[in-house]
Amino acid sequence: MARRVLITVVAALHLVLADAVTKELAIGYLKGERPVDLIPGFFGLAYVENRGASWGMFQGHVWPLAVFGVAALAFLIWKRRDLFLAGDGTWRGRVGAFAETFLYAGIVGNLIDRFCRGCVIDFVHCHWRDAWHFPCFNLADIFITAAAAMLVVLAFAVPKNAAKKENDA
Repeated sequence: MARRVLITVVAALHLVLADAVTKELAIGYLKGERPVDLIPGFFGLAYVENRGASWGMFQGHVWPLAVFGVAALAFLIWKRRDLFLAGDGTWRGRVGAFAETFLYAGIVGNLIDRFCRGCVIDFVHCHWRDAWHFPCFNLADIFITAAAAMLVVLAFAVPKNAAKKENDA
């Protein structure tokens, strides 16, 4: 068990570092510049300082969102065995381990921005020409979204033992 915790922490720290590096690059190359289209009409980079939550909701509420992030992180650590199937050697346990790592990294990455900068740096910009623009996001947001998708898969996955018990009844 201690080995899995160590692996989770080290992996999450590497992901947080990747998030921080990309945000620093965004500040250095994109701040004050026009958005850059990497795939014209579809995907690009644009510097945004988000002082709210996802999709710009709750703008200007940086500190309440930071407190919520810390509380969410504490809750996830406290309930990790139940939420992420810690110690389960099955594929479900491995998916849970990835979800746990990604979720911690995403939350910590955005918390660092909230505490150190007073805003979250977003820079990934998906759009469809000028007709549709998805709100900008960052690597931490991708980690959180990937973790949420993995947790949804786990929620709908029925362990073989449970399915067998239902069929035997």
